[in-house]
Amino acid sequence: MTPGDPGTTAFVLGGGGLLGAVEVGMLRALLERGITPDLVIGTSVGALNGAMLAHDPTLRSVDRMTDLWRGSDLAREIYADSPLKSVRRALASGTHLANPAPIRRLLAAELGRATFADLPVRFQVCASSIERSAEHWFSEGSVVDAVLASAAVPGLLPPAKVGDEHYLDGGIVNSIPLGRAAALGATRIFVLQVGRIDRPLTVPSKPWEVARVSFEIARRHRFVRELAELPDGVEAHVLPVGGTSAKDDSILAHRDFDSVEDRIEATYVATTLHLQRLGIA
Repeated sequence: MTPGDPGTTAFVLGGGGLLGAVEVGMLRALLERGITPDLVIGTSVGALNGAMLAHDPTLRSVDRMTDLWRGSDLAREIYADSPLKSVRRALASGTHLANPAPIRRLLAAELGRATFADLPVRFQVCASSIERSAEHWFSEGSVVDAVLASAAVPGLLPPAKVGDEHYLDGGIVNSIPLGRAAALGATRIFVLQVGRIDRPLTVPSKPWEVARVSFEIARRHRFVRELAELPDGVEAHVLPVGGTSAKDDSILAHRDFDSVEDRIEATYVATTLHLQRLGIA
């Protein structure tokens, strides 16, 4: 790199379900300061936000994402079935609570038939291959298919079939793929995460808390390890989240639509102040 040259800038967008709305506030803060990506990496809901950014890496796409999240259209497409309807679908399917068709329609409306080669910004998406029990990276083919595979939350959405394989949520194998960005040559990495990695864990006292805490340990362990193992010359900035609460760990947090707009705005403010303090532009 030459002096003053930031090199290759990557945005890494992690998973987190409905909490992924906060990433939109981070994106606005970054783009308003003239910080744009050469590479976008996404997992789960981060793949969805990342796809829209890679499709149009300007504030126009952030405005569109804000509209979708603010009205909860995006969240409700995935999460808003009535409990009775969800139970009926689970009984009928044996595998999932939600219907994947609405989210496919929404993605198709936003991204059309775009392939990875069509995108103006290099983009990769992480998913979990069932047949190979492996981390899989989509970098070619249909963007919509890849995002659906990456966001196939176990129990909520059915496994997504792409080609001859079936996939589940990328967060199972790599929730915040920091190491992938470095491996692809990024020298400046902005980590857009949903606020879970720095929230203290407590000993579980209920059956469903055991699974959540176990997953959080695995998620955080990998992220902290990859952060420590970044090569010399690679800088990483973990962006802050605003408006978090203890309810984020609730079993019903995925249905809390009311706070979405406040979270986006609070995170935008927190990230803007963070970037100003660091003098990053």
